[in-house]
Amino acid sequence: MSSRELASLHERWTTYQDLPELTNHWYWRPGWRADRQFYTWHLTFEQQPELHHLVTGLQHKLALPGLDLVPLDGLHLTMQGLGFTDEVTDADVSAIVAEARKRCTGIPPLEFSLGPVDPDAEGIGLLVRPWDRVEHLRATIRDAIGAVWPTVPEPAQGFRPHVTLAYSGSPAPTEPIRDTLAQLRDRPAARVKIREVPLIALRREGRTYRWTTVATVPLTG
Repeated sequence: MSSRELASLHERWTTYQDLPELTNHWYWRPGWRADRQFYTWHLTFEQQPELHHLVTGLQHKLALPGLDLVPLDGLHLTMQGLGFTDEVTDADVSAIVAEARKRCTGIPPLEFSLGPVDPDAEGIGLLVRPWDRVEHLRATIRDAIGAVWPTVPEPAQGFRPHVTLAYSGSPAPTEPIRDTLAQLRDRPAARVKIREVPLIALRREGRTYRWTTVATVPLTG
């Protein structure tokens, strides 16, 4: 594990020890509402049995007050937003997808591990390692957007790859969650292999994220 990943994991775990209660993740971000969808590039994990086995075991222990468990078909790694579906034209979507496919031609399937548990005030995630492979893919997607639009949405900096397995649903006390997490930190990580990057139309349904796949970009190397 690189020093960046170790430093992030240690810092976040240390901060969590001093956190008295959770922060509700489910507030409405600017522009979001129940009837609105958002185009975004995510990595998704539909056919990853090793990851599903790990998450199922962890979630069995994390069925605690204040936590909303992510369904297996809702696991995702947020990569790069594009814009609300009522603000982005179909022509722009097609052009950006075409650019992404062209630029990702030489990128092989993405292999990385997920784990150990990595908590913060709004949820409990799994540490992604190594980061650099995901960062490179995100930079390539951003270049594809920049080839079509003069400005790429969202900052290039500050990206931290992670996969959330439970969101904080209320300002519940963290002490019982911390005690449980301390017993789960040594669970072996899961390996995943990603062969395509989907562009999705993301929406919120109650206390979970759902999406429709709009297009996919293969990673074939």
